[in-house]
Amino acid sequence: MPGQTEATPLGDYLEIKDSRTGKTYNIPISDDTIRTADLRQIKVKDDDFGMMGYDPAFMNTASCRSSITFIDGEKGILRYRGYPIEQLAEKASFLEVAWLLRHGELPTQAEYDQFTQDITYHTYTHENIKQFMDGFRYDAHPMSMLTAGVAALSSFYPSAKNIHDPREREIAFVRLLAKMPTIAAFAYRHAKGLPYVYPDNALSYAENFLSMIARMSEPRYEADPVYARAIDVLFILHADHEQNCSTSAVRAVGSSHVDPYSAVAAGIAALYGPLHGGANEAVLRMLQEIGDEKNIPGFIENVKSGKGDAKLMGFGHRVYKSYDPRAKIVKKLCEEVIKVSGSTTKDLDIAMELERIALSDEYFIKRKLYPNVDFYTGLIYRVMKFPTDYFTVLFAIARTAGWVAQWEEMLLDKEQKIARPRQVYTGAAERKYTSNLDYTRRVE
Repeated sequence: MPGQTEATPLGDYLEIKDSRTGKTYNIPISDDTIRTADLRQIKVKDDDFGMMGYDPAFMNTASCRSSITFIDGEKGILRYRGYPIEQLAEKASFLEVAWLLRHGELPTQAEYDQFTQDITYHTYTHENIKQFMDGFRYDAHPMSMLTAGVAALSSFYPSAKNIHDPREREIAFVRLLAKMPTIAAFAYRHAKGLPYVYPDNALSYAENFLSMIARMSEPRYEADPVYARAIDVLFILHADHEQNCSTSAVRAVGSSHVDPYSAVAAGIAALYGPLHGGANEAVLRMLQEIGDEKNIPGFIENVKSGKGDAKLMGFGHRVYKSYDPRAKIVKKLCEEVIKVSGSTTKDLDIAMELERIALSDEYFIKRKLYPNVDFYTGLIYRVMKFPTDYFTVLFAIARTAGWVAQWEEMLLDKEQKIARPRQVYTGAAERKYTSNLDYTRRVE
């Protein structure tokens, strides 16, 4: 056929026929994807830029190859480095998972002991960080404080700019994991008007964080083991989740070869948005608005009919089209925490009944709207007395492990360059400048 390109000698390819020219192109297929750069050969004229892909919000575009996290949204599967999230949440610790995400394998006992010791050693921050935090208003949002506090770390560790030095990347990973809970706890105490609590290096990662949050006059804070384990499990569940908004932000900003503290600060800023990290807050507001189990049927009908502002929060996910595997773990964890706390279970009762009705309703089943991790997470944090605006901070502490692992993977990927998406220009064509202003007129 005239204008037909040569077939790919080996492997699969996508055959594309351009109706404008009659030419046929064979685009190689690898891992069920094509390289959009291969579309550039499709032109009407030789001086054309070439065909581009248009994909708002990256709904169907892979920006990288990654070996860190695997998700099958149709089957409800989440794995870190091949390990099912259910097994890690049941048996592992957060620091073990953090090591796994970065290194690709579970640590040996010697590696884990050294890693834990390194994290413990670096939990303290420079005293100037305390002064920096004191500069915020009494009512500053803790996510704003966390974003600024982490970004400020780059000024304390200028050698972190040597991103191609493996040792600098290693120490930055340790420092971020170690100091993130400290800065987060400082933000909490600042909002409460309480003195900052220094890390207690005799405690575990989760216990130390709870100590910096809740310790008052006692010589040593002793966290309830159920609470400490709940924090550790929630950190594991939130440690990474493939190429979400904040992770993409870390990779994009990191692609400029900025230091990792600045890249992670960009991730925190992205997480701050209500469409990303603030979803569990929205669930609590929804449960409060429902108020009682008897109001659930009416609420469900309003959601289905689109009446008023009724929205079913905590259901559905961009990736998962079945039950979020993390939600199953969090639901059980929520029941355990509430049992230990002795707190009222009204919100939990409403949540469980809402879940039961929604999962049996054809409207939600047809749309594949199942509970996600946010549905029960907020209930756990509320029982543990965390303020609602602090929920996303807890998310950020956990996601730091994934952000740094993703940042380093991007950095070491030889195919990656500085992120620079294309656009489809829809503005005016070239036109002549004619001013509407009289620059000789004196403005009084």
